[in-house]
Amino acid sequence: MRRVLDVENSITLRDGKIHNDPFEASNTLTQVGVLCLDTDDKKLLCFDHAEAKDIDGANKFTLQSILDSTTLLIMHNAQYDLTWLWANDFKYDGDIYDTMLSEYLLLRGQKDLLSLEQCAQRRQLEYQKDDTLKQYYKKGYNTNEIPLDELSHYLEYDLRTTGELYKALEADYQTPASASLHNVRDITFRTCKCLARMYMRGFRVDRTALEHVRDEFQREHNDITVRLQRQVRTLMGDTPVNLNSPEQLSQVIFSREIHNKKEWADLFEFAKTPQDFKSVVESNSKLILKTFAVTCPECKGRGHTYKTKKDGTAYKKPNKCTACNARGYQLKELREVAGLQFRAPSKKWVSANGFSTGKDKLGVLIANAKTKGMKDAEQFLTDVKRLSAISSYLSSFVDGISTYTKPDGLLHVGLTQHITATGRFSGRKPNMQNMPRGGTFPVKRVFISRWEGGHIMEADFAQLEFRAAAFLSQDPVAIQEIDTGFDVHAYTAKVITDAGQPTARQAAKEHTFAPLFGATGYGRSMAEAAYYEHFNKKYEGIAAWHKNLANEALRFNKITNVSGRQYAFPNVVRKPNGGVSHFTMIKNYPVQGFATGDVVPLVLIELEARLEKLQSCIVNSVHDSMVVDVHPDEKEYVLATIDSLNEDLNQLVEEAYDVQMNVPLLLEAKIGKNWLDIKDV
Repeated sequence: MRRVLDVENSITLRDGKIHNDPFEASNTLTQVGVLCLDTDDKKLLCFDHAEAKDIDGANKFTLQSILDSTTLLIMHNAQYDLTWLWANDFKYDGDIYDTMLSEYLLLRGQKDLLSLEQCAQRRQLEYQKDDTLKQYYKKGYNTNEIPLDELSHYLEYDLRTTGELYKALEADYQTPASASLHNVRDITFRTCKCLARMYMRGFRVDRTALEHVRDEFQREHNDITVRLQRQVRTLMGDTPVNLNSPEQLSQVIFSREIHNKKEWADLFEFAKTPQDFKSVVESNSKLILKTFAVTCPECKGRGHTYKTKKDGTAYKKPNKCTACNARGYQLKELREVAGLQFRAPSKKWVSANGFSTGKDKLGVLIANAKTKGMKDAEQFLTDVKRLSAISSYLSSFVDGISTYTKPDGLLHVGLTQHITATGRFSGRKPNMQNMPRGGTFPVKRVFISRWEGGHIMEADFAQLEFRAAAFLSQDPVAIQEIDTGFDVHAYTAKVITDAGQPTARQAAKEHTFAPLFGATGYGRSMAEAAYYEHFNKKYEGIAAWHKNLANEALRFNKITNVSGRQYAFPNVVRKPNGGVSHFTMIKNYPVQGFATGDVVPLVLIELEARLEKLQSCIVNSVHDSMVVDVHPDEKEYVLATIDSLNEDLNQLVEEAYDVQMNVPLLLEAKIGKNWLDIKDV
């Protein structure tokens, strides 16, 4: 029997965040609806509602009987529904169909909204999602307090909408254009179940270690802040500067103040040449000069003045001094240009606040400063970039982990499959996919084993994207380097160093494979740009493959990867210069999609299956790695499992996607007492 299922549950509001998971003590399963598509029978079963509770367990027995006879369970956001079912001791391990993920694959990498309501509206389905419950939530009702007849009406609408959406989706999948997506869809559903089980297990957090990390970040934040304030004083004189303001940071770096913020960004539309760009900048902004402060002569430094009455006495209430804007001092300009005096290289750097000061742009400026020996500028920009990173780490990771870790010390790692265009996982609450790559991020230290004496193991693919690109392009140089174990990062460092910018191997890593994902080197330092140009000459097969992808996108308005996954490019056009629009995405999507959208989920499923009879379990996956909480009695067995899995990686991919892999895939295992302090096995 094909059945549609949807759950309703109560929620908890804590620390300004909605917690709608079954791991909150106050959250309960309110109601479950089931609709049989083969008979149109429906059941709306209450479990914990103000008007009806399943005290004798009759509804629980009924629902389990329904699940036992179900051959296909259809849900919208199945990971959510499965988690609630399993957390309440219901058993179901049969086939699933997630209408949200199914719709996501049919969008072929195009961004669109994927809620049930939005899918129904987009497809103009007969049954539209009923939003009357929103009014109850606005009034502060919890789900189990909403009148039962209205909640039931809402739930039935959801069931019928999901059923209609399922039929519409399957009709699309039956068309020849979608034939290649069938296998990807089925593996996506299997991955969904795997991620739901991983989410339920949780990853143990050492709260004491978390607070130590918070203190370390806060101390570094304070030290950098003091250093930057001192540097700003040197660069700007007495002009007050808030480096959290993109506009003021732009002024410090580029030494220019724009005349009209509302018009600024639009002024560059017709700037076609570097001279045009320079002319627009100079005509619509001015150089900023250093200043020195003098006591305001109007208020004598008080920041306020008093009006006088006719009799000559002052009013009791003071007025803000307009001469100094209540600061107590006035700024006088010196003849020395303020700031770092960088010049934005092109209109791509233009932002509403002047010029962009984002992470990538700061990286380019740091490289330029390093090349030109501008030590003070390099230090300032490095500090600005690091301060921004620390602020993000504190809010996104330290605070996020603290907020979402449950009283039992477990953080339930949520991974989604429908956010990115390429198919790779995205994280939530918090998004650990945004953790810096490499083995030095201190937040990882807070994650430990749930068992006394246990270990954390990370199985990480070696150069997965590069190996994927070598296979997809069949580039002979790339394939040979993989076979011989050539140190590509050391080579990258040498190319950049020989071009005039001394670079260590570790620092070169960010550049080595960047061209695979559309990076061109434009706007970077001359030495780094030299490597990006060198990449395309060295790997001619990859460069030729990129051109073939562009031609495929132009011809069919989509690209079909070897796995069958598709990426749509409905607006791709040939440019006057012979290039192709959307070329960065055209180069990026197939590599990242095959590597982390197709291979990683497949191996994740297989690793979980091989650990099924053990206590050790998968607790996270980040980029191209899988993290396992290892029971102290199972360490050697888990490591042996990774060894055996390595022997079968290529065969797994070949069987799943019907391709012949002539580039070896490799998992490298590291293990330790926490997620940070892990060592190669």
